[in-house]
Amino acid sequence: MADLAIIYDRVRPDEKMLFGALDTLGVPYDKVYAPHLKFTFDAAGAAQVPWKVALERCVSQSRGHAVTRALEAFGVRVINPSHVIELCGDKLATNARLFAAGLPTPRTGVAVDGEAALELIESMGYPVVIKPTVGSWGRMVSKVNDRDAAEAIIEHKEVLGGPQHGIFYVQELIRKPERDIRAFVIGGECIGAIYRTSEHWITNTARGAVASNCPVTPEIAELSVRAAAAVGGQIVAIDLVEDPSRGLLIIEINHTMEFKNSVATTGVDIPRRMAEYAIGLEQMS
Repeated sequence: MADLAIIYDRVRPDEKMLFGALDTLGVPYDKVYAPHLKFTFDAAGAAQVPWKVALERCVSQSRGHAVTRALEAFGVRVINPSHVIELCGDKLATNARLFAAGLPTPRTGVAVDGEAALELIESMGYPVVIKPTVGSWGRMVSKVNDRDAAEAIIEHKEVLGGPQHGIFYVQELIRKPERDIRAFVIGGECIGAIYRTSEHWITNTARGAVASNCPVTPEIAELSVRAAAAVGGQIVAIDLVEDPSRGLLIIEINHTMEFKNSVATTGVDIPRRMAEYAIGLEQMS
């Protein structure tokens, strides 16, 4: 058994690139399939957790969070820690932390009742965007152009029920230049960034946006590093938008970042930088 583990539940191109980087560096590591893990909180359980450092790469946020919490109980240093997953996995929690840190974000509101949500939207002014607090890849994100649309979406969420649909997370629609920015931060350094360009208002590569290199300006680097620090993120991706009047605004932070479209685009060997960071933590443990 090695001191370093890569925890995954699906081998995507990103994970293959990460495995390749570690193989090239010649560092021993264990590939650990998360669905096969089980833990008992006793001496026998501790003996079955040999790793000093683990890099969590699960697609399932709830699975990755549970595994991370369990590993931390046995003294494993997990990248990213469970509190980072909790913050970044919840858009409301992320935004609250960014606001507390004095970082610029779009105007955002939250309500926990349908009628209050409609009042909130009307006070913010149309158009707005309603997002689930938990989710990725631009799923279930709705642009609301008028009261009729707002009433329909609110009713839909109320009928669906469940704790997540009872939270109405609302942001102003930023008139961005048909693109957003994703910046990559590893160990407190912004190592690269991409533009994600699309004619659709959702600029996400999972929804067809095209990636291109974005020069890392001092402003991008500063905001990205500060955002990562605000949530305690060690390896994270920061999503930003360009507002015509206010400049860069932070949208969200990704705790299990995807990078397969960004290595050739930026010219930065992102998986190698991730591997080197994990190895550095292992050597310190």
